[in-house]
Amino acid sequence: MTATQAPEAAVRSADEAVFSVRNLWKVFGPKADRVPGGEHAALPPAELREATGCTAAVRDVSFDVRKGEVFVVMGLSGSGKSTLVRCLTRLIEPTSGTLAIDGEDVLAMDRSRLRELRRHRAAMVFQHFGLLPHRTVVDNVAYGLEIQGLSKSERRAKAAELVAKVGLAGMEDRRPSQLSGGQQQRVGLARALAVDPSVLLFDEPFSALDPLIRREMQDEVVRLHREEGRTMVFITHDLSEALRLGTRIALMRDGGIVQLGTPEEIVGSPADDYVREFVRDVPREQVLTVATAMRPALAGESERGPAVRPDATVAEAIEAVSRSGDPAARVMDAGRLVGVVDRACLLDVVAGTAEPAVTAPAPDAPDGPREVTA
Repeated sequence: MTATQAPEAAVRSADEAVFSVRNLWKVFGPKADRVPGGEHAALPPAELREATGCTAAVRDVSFDVRKGEVFVVMGLSGSGKSTLVRCLTRLIEPTSGTLAIDGEDVLAMDRSRLRELRRHRAAMVFQHFGLLPHRTVVDNVAYGLEIQGLSKSERRAKAAELVAKVGLAGMEDRRPSQLSGGQQQRVGLARALAVDPSVLLFDEPFSALDPLIRREMQDEVVRLHREEGRTMVFITHDLSEALRLGTRIALMRDGGIVQLGTPEEIVGSPADDYVREFVRDVPREQVLTVATAMRPALAGESERGPAVRPDATVAEAIEAVSRSGDPAARVMDAGRLVGVVDRACLLDVVAGTAEPAVTAPAPDAPDGPREVTA
């Protein structure tokens, strides 16, 4: 794709996506605009710094965020994930590339359009809650609505509804100092939801929380997504969190995307040794689905065995086969037999030695978060 072709391609892709990103770079340092497409663009980070004095925080990244999905960007500290999410609304200005939201060129937006983007279309939930200490819970939630110009009665009524939605009913008049960390993060989530954005951007929102509270907040994200189907971009360094929440995952390293795929693709077919090491300790049977293990049904197999869905996990299928005492399970999709999984194939998947014989029909829409223990 040439430089002149890229903007057109990005806009065409954005017609079918909330965010469409092509060849995005963010380079910090002197004469940063010379790095993308230049003679030093392919240098490893240390060599790039030595040669140019620059750091490529985001390096030639391309992806689409589909409507209704939870798109997770994960990576270790310094991988570029937080810089990337800030580039989406130009809280950080990209160095080069193309970026569109709902088909509109974000890089061409003036200050007025950017304010509208951040206030109405893409709301951010930060790691540090950023609540106003002198305001009550309900007034913190209503803050964005106040900026939008809603009357006091309208914004407080809507804020009260959202306070209840995130599980804080009865705490409307408390100050942030009277709340736990998890409760404060729920306020931050409600505040983001209040402006009814088309996409929610989460920048490692739960990393400062205790493990139990973190799990509760993940449950809240899963619940809200299932109820509303809202598009989400979620940044995390935690693999189990990414696998649990993500429809698709972009795994970053040194500013670039190493692999982009579903949780099943990331765990079942690592793109390289780096990804393979990343997912080494993940219980495969809790992530991979029976579509990975199923084969065509043989004569007579359509009548025997328990029924499982193509998107059931291998662990669920193993349990179903064990309970039934049958040698195999039927894979049923909308009442139609699409394949069979037997115990040997399922165990081969767990061991990482299976080759898929049948591919399940692709879903019409993103599945959203699913319960995964990793």
